[in-house]
Amino acid sequence: MPRSGEPGPAPRPDVDLNLLLALDALLDEGSVRGAARRLHLSEPAMSRTLGRIRKALGDPVLVRAGHAMVPTPYALAVRAEVGAVVERARAVFAGPGAQDLRTVERTLTVVGQDSLAAAFAPALFARAAEEAPGVRLRFLPESRLDAPLLREGAADLEVGVIDTVAPELRVERFREDVMVGVVRPGHPLLEGRMTPRRFAAADHLTVSRKGRMTGPLDAALAERGLERRVVGTVATYPASLFILLRTDLVGLDTSWSRPLTDALGLVTFPVPLELPPLALAMAWHPRHDTDPAHAWLRGCVRDVVRQGPESVRPG
Repeated sequence: MPRSGEPGPAPRPDVDLNLLLALDALLDEGSVRGAARRLHLSEPAMSRTLGRIRKALGDPVLVRAGHAMVPTPYALAVRAEVGAVVERARAVFAGPGAQDLRTVERTLTVVGQDSLAAAFAPALFARAAEEAPGVRLRFLPESRLDAPLLREGAADLEVGVIDTVAPELRVERFREDVMVGVVRPGHPLLEGRMTPRRFAAADHLTVSRKGRMTGPLDAALAERGLERRVVGTVATYPASLFILLRTDLVGLDTSWSRPLTDALGLVTFPVPLELPPLALAMAWHPRHDTDPAHAWLRGCVRDVVRQGPESVRPG
């Protein structure tokens, strides 16, 4: 009880929990139209709701940038917490027992190398169509800025070679892989015995989202007193494969990208060097641990990665 003459606690403002649902949809979709469609509202109604959200938060939330709308710094800061609150609310009202994924309408975002998306996304889309038709899968490339997408809620799951040591993330390892060489059919390097010296003497193409032209392969060559000639770099694996198909350049790839190399008719071969293994894994934020939809996504990714990209087929 406050003493006589002292002000009591400030009255709590009334909170419309529907605004949380709308805010979650707006931040996820990045547009009034997308959020309206997701919540089955008209665009004018969603625009009015955005106005109420802005007034309640004292922040614009979404601002116009060219033809798109982008979140404000405050919106980015609360995005993960808003999503977590909405997920917990859904779990409460779902009641006991397993959630019926066929009734879930939601967008789940996976970040990782584009080669992983190209290899595994077809099986994941087939799985979603059969088990969770209301779930949309959004694949984002790795950020060249190493932004904390999982912590900030901009992504639900990261798949690939996870080298993070962030203590707040969950990491599940699947298997170890190793880099292989990739060349066009009939490449001169395929004739005769493959040696480290012959391999190093070829012209090489690297893949790096940051534009790097050296990596673990160069360290392995240096231990043998060898150095390769890198003539260029590209940001994505699919782009590199199309270049390799039409040149005599030599590239590197992983076994999980075999659907891409096989589809293009490229030839893979063991690199004649001892290279460090690549640990394929997935990572997520602990706030998703008990979320049924997120657990379903993790299970799907686990199955597809461990069994291979052809493990899940339509029908």
